Amino acid sequence: MIDKNLLNYFEGYLTEKRKETFKNVLENRTKHFTLVLEDIYQPHNASAVVRTCDIFGIQDVHVIENKYVNRVSRHVAKGAQKWITSTRYNSDGNNTASCIHALKKNGYQIIATTPHNDSCFLQDFDIHKKTAFILGAEAEGVSETVKNQADGFLKIPMVGFTESLNISVAAAIILQEVTTKLRGSNIDWQLSAQEKEILYFDWLKKTIKNVDKIEDLYYRNLKE
Repeated sequence: MIDKNLLNYFEGYLTEKRKETFKNVLENRTKHFTLVLEDIYQPHNASAVVRTCDIFGIQDVHVIENKYVNRVSRHVAKGAQKWITSTRYNSDGNNTASCIHALKKNGYQIIATTPHNDSCFLQDFDIHKKTAFILGAEAEGVSETVKNQADGFLKIPMVGFTESLNISVAAAIILQEVTTKLRGSNIDWQLSAQEKEILYFDWLKKTIKNVDKIEDLYYRNLKE
């Protein structure tokens, strides 16, 4: 439960322009789509995907770490990691299954991005269901666990000699296509009022220097 008075107190440390920027960004955030990174070992790729998610309004990113620890390069992400909600799965040997189970429990269909025989072309993808798009490791692609548990497969049309894209490029192409369609639809894709408030409070705290000391001072003054 957010302390509304504390939220208002924190707002005093921000300019009107900054607060307005936060509120405008929140209006375009969505959890209707989410992105999953499975065993991405190159930091610049994972960082570029995080930056892409922020740009296209995707709030949640899920990171599976079976073989590799996912690291974000601040230089590549350009600070986007501050505004994205990242959930890591690294507690056991089958983190992919744990991630998929959690996503399905929250109502997401699992779509593996791979040139599978049954793959749907990106332009034909139905955006109505809540969807988690899974991107696999740079060389191997998505794991067999993903392929076996996926609800569907998605591929980007390619007409050249090269048969694959860098994952950050693939993420950008997919998200640009599906979020554009989403915003032009009548689907209820925006965050709830409560979700917006929670994120807004979190972003306020991440923006204010020495916020913990300021919060302590606020509560001490209340007791006096």
